[in-house]
Amino acid sequence: MTEIESKHGIVSRPSYELYMSFTDLQNFQKMLPEDKRDMVKADFDTLTATIQGFNIGVKVHQRVPYSRIELVDYGAPLAFHIELHFEPTVEDPSKTEFWIKSEADLNIMMKMMLSGRIKEAMDKIVDGLVDASEGRMPEGFDPGKWGMNV
Repeated sequence: MTEIESKHGIVSRPSYELYMSFTDLQNFQKMLPEDKRDMVKADFDTLTATIQGFNIGVKVHQRVPYSRIELVDYGAPLAFHIELHFEPTVEDPSKTEFWIKSEADLNIMMKMMLSGRIKEAMDKIVDGLVDASEGRMPEGFDPGKWGMNV
């Protein structure tokens, strides 16, 4: 298994609030632009999408309230496991240290082609959450859809 870990970011929201915005996978579908929502189907525990002709899905494997959500492959062409971590910061419990860990069953060729892109995408998610929590919204991002009042 190939292990990849994102950078750690400090999100200006309490861990329970951030955790709750990720616990329902339907929230991810709501965040997509209108023209992309047809490609994604979601319920509370599962999310499936068609990306560049490939069907990929995730389902919740475990929820550890306010600290971790684990996702596993669900009808995907390869086995993977993703952990979203939400830890209150020691200095300020109203802020959360957030990071993503993943493990994927990648052969050597896929590892060379994809591991850098996967890490880059995970780092962008962390940066985007940090920015959004501090009022720096990416173009087209609506924080209200995630329950964020900034």
